[in-house]
Amino acid sequence: MSTARAVAPGRVNLIGEHTDYNRGLCLPFAIPLATTATVTARDDDRLTVTSDHGEPWSGRLDERTSGWSAYVAGVVWSLREQGWSLPGLDISLSSTIPLGGGLSSSAALECAVAVALAGLLGEPLDRAGRLALAEACRRAETEYVGAPTGGVDQLASLLATEGHGVLIDFADPGAPRAENVPLDLARAGLTILVTDTGVRHSLADGDGGYAQRRAEAEAGDPHRWRHIDSENERVRATVAAVGADDWPEVGRLLTASHVSLRDDYEVSCAELDVTVDAALGAGALGARLTGGGFGGCAISLVRVDATATARAAIDAAYAGRGWPAPRHHEVRPVAGAQLLSPAEQPRG
Repeated sequence: MSTARAVAPGRVNLIGEHTDYNRGLCLPFAIPLATTATVTARDDDRLTVTSDHGEPWSGRLDERTSGWSAYVAGVVWSLREQGWSLPGLDISLSSTIPLGGGLSSSAALECAVAVALAGLLGEPLDRAGRLALAEACRRAETEYVGAPTGGVDQLASLLATEGHGVLIDFADPGAPRAENVPLDLARAGLTILVTDTGVRHSLADGDGGYAQRRAEAEAGDPHRWRHIDSENERVRATVAAVGADDWPEVGRLLTASHVSLRDDYEVSCAELDVTVDAALGAGALGARLTGGGFGGCAISLVRVDATATARAAIDAAYAGRGWPAPRHHEVRPVAGAQLLSPAEQPRG
């Protein structure tokens, strides 16, 4: 049987939160935490899905499913909607991305499956092909799964290049523009510390805060748009500051983004606020929540030689409140989704 394997990274959104579905600007980058998908063609119309993070699922190619397997079935559905002729499939997944933590675990899953299917069928993986896959994955998440996300995660996972962020302009949602922005953190002696609060959220929950915020923004809520407008300006300013090697200014902008997300868009929570405050108190240049909010992860821009101090300060702040210890990851900008040869192993 014909088999293909692919790996797709999660992402950190450096700045530009809740702006993608509001026709704004985002600056994400891909991270080493990733999902690997192995797809094998079958000689029938069945789809089987297995994962190291969920119960297996099996059904027909055109059969609806829910839960985590919907993200896989949604990609299959979306690509068939684009005209792809897909055989029955066995799909297995493994991941090093914390689920529901705001590091784009769902988009990495979708993109890994999509790239593996492209490899299986010999479809192009040039820029145009990747843009088409990103749209297919976005449709899988929004139309099949029902999570009202905006597309930044899939574009970041598919278009990223090593050592760069991806500046994405959603002014035309049907044809977003993307360009690479150098993020040479190592040369500046800096790193991004990701702190997973352990608080989880579901973007597919129609009654959840994410869907409510999107509806409020679409209705023109002044507080929500105060965040959106100011966040777009912060993205532009961050790109300029990175280009000028003005990392203290980048840090200031990250922190200002968190304040706006906390006070105007109201998507923070106690754990995220404590993480940001503790990191700043330990000397971080800046810190903010990343992802949709309501839990998940925060990022801190810290000097490499001060990372341990920042981690200890955050851990102490959690312990002082009787909270479970958070998990930390140091991340760097890596390349986007790619096919793997049979001998290659997943990144992590």
